Amino acid sequence: MLQAGERLDDLLTHNLRIIQSPEVFSFSLDAVLLARFAGVPPRGRILDLCTGNGVIPMLLTTRTESSIDGVEIQPRLADMARRSVELNGLTDKINIIEGDLREWKTDGDLYDAITVNPPYLPLQSGDYKENHHQAMARHEIGCKLEDVVAACAKSVRIGGRVSMVHRPSRLVDIIDLMRRYRLEPKRIRFVHPRKEAEANMVLIEGTRDGKPEVRLLPPVIVYEDNGEYTPELLAVFYGEASELPDFKRQNGRAPVAKAKSDGEEAGK
Repeated sequence: MLQAGERLDDLLTHNLRIIQSPEVFSFSLDAVLLARFAGVPPRGRILDLCTGNGVIPMLLTTRTESSIDGVEIQPRLADMARRSVELNGLTDKINIIEGDLREWKTDGDLYDAITVNPPYLPLQSGDYKENHHQAMARHEIGCKLEDVVAACAKSVRIGGRVSMVHRPSRLVDIIDLMRRYRLEPKRIRFVHPRKEAEANMVLIEGTRDGKPEVRLLPPVIVYEDNGEYTPELLAVFYGEASELPDFKRQNGRAPVAKAKSDGEEAGK
């Protein structure tokens, strides 16, 4: 199952495991948060674009009985994703497709929900030093932001949801493009490494042909003042919360989850 240079990592939830390699881009916190933020139907069809090694489709299986297609342009990552799906016994739920989202056409009905964790950084000459696999994950080499939004818009049904994680610096561009392609922004949530720090991620969800009305949800805070994960993040990581909580306090307190291990996410 494992090939040279690969390792088997624990997703820390529902006993899922994933094949990764330091030679290609590994999943990080943004993928986990998107999988817990996205609005998905209990049953239906879901598409995950820029699926990488398949982490988001696998995490989504803990929330829905929907069939999930994952599209990945890099052959090596698509192969790793397929083997991870098989390893976890999820071939009846997840189908990994090697393909270019710029040329993507659905074979059947339009999707009820789409998730996407695209490359964040605009491509500039000499702007990246990583190997090809890592550079494609971080930089808009294989697709630009407009390509991503256009692919989502043509693949989602009317009333269906499109959820994305990106950098806050691109939020204006994202909203502009979503509206141009008839994806009305409905939910926005900023992610801050610490409560006093600027946001370094944004989660945004739009609805195809929805009415104008957007909710700005409470921020996600990753770390406590002592450097440990916040209770909300621990609950997401270790499976106690299948969805990203809205931080609605009960009796003035948030639910506390016990950590199994400590670690750092590798941000894009």
